[in-house]
Amino acid sequence: MQTAYITHPDCLKHEMIEHHPECPRRISAIEDQLAAKGLMDFLRHFDAPSATIPQIERAHDKAFVEDIFNNSPLDGFRNVDPDTCMNPFTLEAAQRSAGAGILATDLAVAGEVRHSFCNVRPPGHHAEKGAAGGFCFFNNVAIAALHAVNHHKLKRVAIVDFDVHHGNGTEDILAHNPNVLFCSTYQHPFYPGYAGKTVDDLMVNVPLPVGTKGSDFRKAIQDEWLPSLKKFKPEIIYISAGFDGHIDDEMGGFSLMDSDYIWVTEEVCKVADEFSQGRVISMLEGGYDLVSLGRCATEHVRVLMGLN
Repeated sequence: MQTAYITHPDCLKHEMIEHHPECPRRISAIEDQLAAKGLMDFLRHFDAPSATIPQIERAHDKAFVEDIFNNSPLDGFRNVDPDTCMNPFTLEAAQRSAGAGILATDLAVAGEVRHSFCNVRPPGHHAEKGAAGGFCFFNNVAIAALHAVNHHKLKRVAIVDFDVHHGNGTEDILAHNPNVLFCSTYQHPFYPGYAGKTVDDLMVNVPLPVGTKGSDFRKAIQDEWLPSLKKFKPEIIYISAGFDGHIDDEMGGFSLMDSDYIWVTEEVCKVADEFSQGRVISMLEGGYDLVSLGRCATEHVRVLMGLN
């Protein structure tokens, strides 16, 4: 069964200030590497639809959503926080990014594909119920997970997040939701300043120190994530795929290698094969060194394609 590749040209139109690390070239860097490795022709390509307001409001407060829609700039930029701003195309890009996860969920539940990679931006895991920030506007993975729960009536949905930054928005939206397990590894102390301990059995937070290498990262996954995932027995697994923990990425302080991203993807897929009918949906989060991002995301997709 083919792996879905979901993106949209609108995601290339969203730009922030000049030289901002969260830039359109991130999508292109991944596509260039996928093409160079000869993988693009073997993926099933889809254009991301636009998430609707009701779909977005499953995860976000109505007033916040109205503010984003009503104050999208006609030209120039609108600052959301010191690091995050909108241009005239940001709203459309954010809707496409959220819509990608919704489409991937529909495809997985229908049995059309088992695995999807959503090469979209802006990212989402810092977007809280009522606030954008950290380069994020709508929480793509939370919107997709709640679509699985509310539309498809799945009872056990898991999200794993290996971005170097904690998915504070995902936790804010989904904390205490009995249908969702959230597992997150991240650098601490670091942005967004989350103190970092497991909230309950369904919020497995694993803070790791600056300089964390692959061996410690893998041990954290083995000791914290995998037992929780196997106990939960998810019907579908989402990955918040941030590659900014790579040793070459100056946005973070981890020392992960390409092989560590291959390994964690393999481990998640093993759990999905055992409990989730193989259903894995990966959504791009961070990763700002374009060379390592393109390379690691391509290896990540290769595993999703079953070519490891």
